[in-house]
Amino acid sequence: MVKSVSKLTLVPAQQPSALASLVEDYLADARAQGLSPATVKYGYGFPLRQIFLPWAAATGIDSLEQLSTRVLNQYAIHLEEVGGKKGQLKVASRWTYVKAVRSFLAWAKKEGEPVAGEAKLPKLPQTEVETLSAKEVDLLEAAAGNTRDAIIVRTLAESGLRREELARLGVADILEERGKNYLRVHGKGSRDRRVPITPRLARRLRRYIAGRPAEMASKRVFLGLRRRPNGEVGALTPSGITQMIRNLGERVLNKQIHPHQLRHTAATQLRRRGMDSLDVARVLGHSSLKMLRERYDHVTPGDVHDSMMRALRAED
Repeated sequence: MVKSVSKLTLVPAQQPSALASLVEDYLADARAQGLSPATVKYGYGFPLRQIFLPWAAATGIDSLEQLSTRVLNQYAIHLEEVGGKKGQLKVASRWTYVKAVRSFLAWAKKEGEPVAGEAKLPKLPQTEVETLSAKEVDLLEAAAGNTRDAIIVRTLAESGLRREELARLGVADILEERGKNYLRVHGKGSRDRRVPITPRLARRLRRYIAGRPAEMASKRVFLGLRRRPNGEVGALTPSGITQMIRNLGERVLNKQIHPHQLRHTAATQLRRRGMDSLDVARVLGHSSLKMLRERYDHVTPGDVHDSMMRALRAED
């Protein structure tokens, strides 16, 4: 005998709140504006979908009108006291999460939505940007295990490229126009730029590409060292660049370094040698001068000493 089964009641799927729908519209617009999928997903999508919206739902907030400055202050306090999905957050993470809300509110206001409050960013502690000396860069380059790695070190230290930009660099992106050499860099948000490079670095890059075996022909400049199961050699990945630089730093300098440190080094050296802030921002692919000045217009105790000694010598 077959037992009777009680009738199932279908529960309609819960409709997203007006606030959640607006967040999705914002993220879709960000993609349409040309921001990369990774930037939208992790830089804005994760803080808004996984952190902000669950907090809003738990506190009974489902519309933009409810987000007064007082309420947004409570969100900032929540981030500080409770943290994120894995517990306590560093101030830099809290800054990133609140910045995502600020960007969302700025977009909503521009779209004519009723924005009621302002999300105030937590104050970031002043930290000195870690850079490498010219001697340390030379040591890294000299100790690199192969020509590829040596050129990567020099390219990062002179051009200030991000690791992702270096990984995307194509053979056709090494340019020469009217006797001047450039790298065509495919940057964040699908924004391309031209980064000047020295004739010496340009020659090294071209020799490296010309010296590759025929079976390693590729549109990319930097390739991996291992072959895939099908025999092909794939492009070097950003994580591969990080691992190589990290291993090299530990072996040669006895400290942990990362590709962005070489970017900091390039920017700092350009500023110290008198390059205009706007030109450095263009080289680095920054959309504003504010970040450049906050990060690279810094002085070390050694800079202050040298400046004071020059001033005192002028009195002699």
